[in-house]
Amino acid sequence: MKSKLYYALYFLYVFVAAFVLYLNGVFTGDEISLVNLSINIGFLIIIGIVFVISSVSFGRLNRVTYELEDVAFRLREEYKEAGGKNLWGKYKDNAKVFEEEELQDAFDKYRLRVKGTKTRRGAGSSCDLEEYINEDFLDRVGMNFFNSGVSGMLTGLGILGTFLGLSMGLGAFSGDDIFSISDNVGPLLSGMKVAFHTSVYGIFFSLVFNVVYRSIMADAYETLHDFLSVFRQTVQPVFLKEDENLATMLVYQAGMANSLKQMLEMMKGNAMEQTAGVERIVDKFTAQMQSALDTDLKKLGNTLKAAGESQAVSAANAAEMVEAVTALVEVNRNVQEALAKVMERQEIFARQMEEQKKMLADTCSDMSDEISSQIYTFEQMRNLYEK
Repeated sequence: MKSKLYYALYFLYVFVAAFVLYLNGVFTGDEISLVNLSINIGFLIIIGIVFVISSVSFGRLNRVTYELEDVAFRLREEYKEAGGKNLWGKYKDNAKVFEEEELQDAFDKYRLRVKGTKTRRGAGSSCDLEEYINEDFLDRVGMNFFNSGVSGMLTGLGILGTFLGLSMGLGAFSGDDIFSISDNVGPLLSGMKVAFHTSVYGIFFSLVFNVVYRSIMADAYETLHDFLSVFRQTVQPVFLKEDENLATMLVYQAGMANSLKQMLEMMKGNAMEQTAGVERIVDKFTAQMQSALDTDLKKLGNTLKAAGESQAVSAANAAEMVEAVTALVEVNRNVQEALAKVMERQEIFARQMEEQKKMLADTCSDMSDEISSQIYTFEQMRNLYEK
């Protein structure tokens, strides 16, 4: 079966590892280059770790694939035993359909979706199991995000080994003449050996892994499509088509309309009788109220009329009062403006008086000084005359 092909990777890995060790002189007793051997062993360890991770994902994918095959076979047998009757009634509440946890979780989500769209006549809208168990589901189980890049990674390791070996050989190669160059040919060839060995088994493993990976995934996809086909035929619930949904809705609406019509007809006669009775009661009540309250209502009307006339007179008086108050406010405003002008003039007059007072004081001071000077001069002249 194609799903078992990944076991071939282990045999090829062991064969290539033994062949690389043989070329490096481990089994022949030849001189061993520890650097070359270390590089090759390191590359083989990395490739071995990648193969182990991929094998784990392939094993999980195989278990899911086997589960789909087994369930598809069981559904065919049960469908035959049931005489071609749909098996959804058996599996809609079956708690354990799949052994694998991933498949069971996806199927539980599908059942919840179908129950959410259920009506009295069946499932209301289409819902396919492929929305939950599909190729993307298998890609997640088989770690497609990792395995799809393994082939390129192995090729990259081979190319890396090539450049690493060439760098080692060229780094050890030196000389200016033919004799020194011939002495360094050995290290150059040793480095080239590493380069070619890593390139060969890196590209070889890349090609083999790519074939194995694609074969396993193709087999899983084929098994999935076969399972979905069997499930749709034997288990998938019958969904109402859009035309059937529309017809059901129209029938329901017609039934509701007919029921409402009958209720209206039944209520129509009762409503007419009730309306006539209410009208008679209202007429009788109005007549009694009119005869009992006719006089009082007239008095009330006269009183309200007089009150209205009084309110009209009061409104006129209030309007006149508002006009008078408005005129008074205007006069007050004019008075305030006149007072403001008078105050302004008084301030100007006060400033002028203050200035004149100052000028008068200065003049008096000057006159006093002049008189004092003249008296002093007179005293001096008198003293001179007396002498």
